[in-house]
Amino acid sequence: MELVDFRKGWLVINPYFDEAYPFSEGLAMVKIGDKWGWIDKTGNIVIKPQFERTWYFSEGLARVKIGRKLGYIDKTGKIVIAPQFEHTWGFSEGLAAAQVARRWGFIGKPGKWGFIDKTGTMVIKAQFDHTSYDFSEGLAAVEIDGKWGWIDKTGKYVIKPQFDAVYPFSEGLACVNIGGKRDKRGWLKGGKWGYIDKRGKIIIDPQFDFAWWRFSEGLANVKIGGKEGFIDKTGKIVIKAQFDDAYPFSEGLAAVKIGGKEGFIDKTGNIVIKAQFDDAHDFSKGLARVEIGDKFGYVDKTGKYIWEPTE
Repeated sequence: MELVDFRKGWLVINPYFDEAYPFSEGLAMVKIGDKWGWIDKTGNIVIKPQFERTWYFSEGLARVKIGRKLGYIDKTGKIVIAPQFEHTWGFSEGLAAAQVARRWGFIGKPGKWGFIDKTGTMVIKAQFDHTSYDFSEGLAAVEIDGKWGWIDKTGKYVIKPQFDAVYPFSEGLACVNIGGKRDKRGWLKGGKWGYIDKRGKIIIDPQFDFAWWRFSEGLANVKIGGKEGFIDKTGKIVIKAQFDDAYPFSEGLAAVKIGGKEGFIDKTGNIVIKAQFDDAHDFSKGLARVEIGDKFGYVDKTGKYIWEPTE
């Protein structure tokens, strides 16, 4: 796999890797054989492929798997938090969620979740059945006995567990589900979705069949009667539910699916790039990745190809 400058259409890092992922904090994950490492933007290997599995850098640290445990390395490849956790998430706002090993005598029961700092110290005791991915806007969602609430960075509850499913706070609001039930596979079925503020007050009544986990650029996509549209922060429908699928706004445009193909709309709901792609991603720095069959390319905000679809 190669890395390219899509705006100019130049191949900037020659094909060399078995797999490669986008850059994050200046480094990109690459795979050679069955091991993962990192390269810089010149293509130089800065952390040699040696790990069974890796994740993106976040706040200067990246998760790595060694054996059956997870730990963290810095950008030199040095292990700064020894592999010791069953599962972890990336660092956010200085903390990361980590799951400790299940205790002896509790076969089949997963270990509890808590939060560690960048020294690996468990600063919020492992006591939760599950956690959201990370802290967002100073709060983290946690689950106990099937109900979700939020804690602050001291581990104190600021919103008591009461919801059936939740997503992190974004632009001051969090998406919550009331009335949903988990099936045998753990999938949430039923209930309605709405939004709360950081005091736990319901701002937008749970009324939607589905709601995207976050507001983006002041709007969130919701599902009503099998179709998706967009609401503002008062809950008002500003783009009627008419799409088969819809995704968050990014740089003023949002990807939507119509009749099996994806294109882009603006904030008035007008289609500005017709639905023609099998998959369309968010815009970033004026470009969006699009896929047709097994080929991908990049388009600008007019729909013009900057990089023609290629394998």
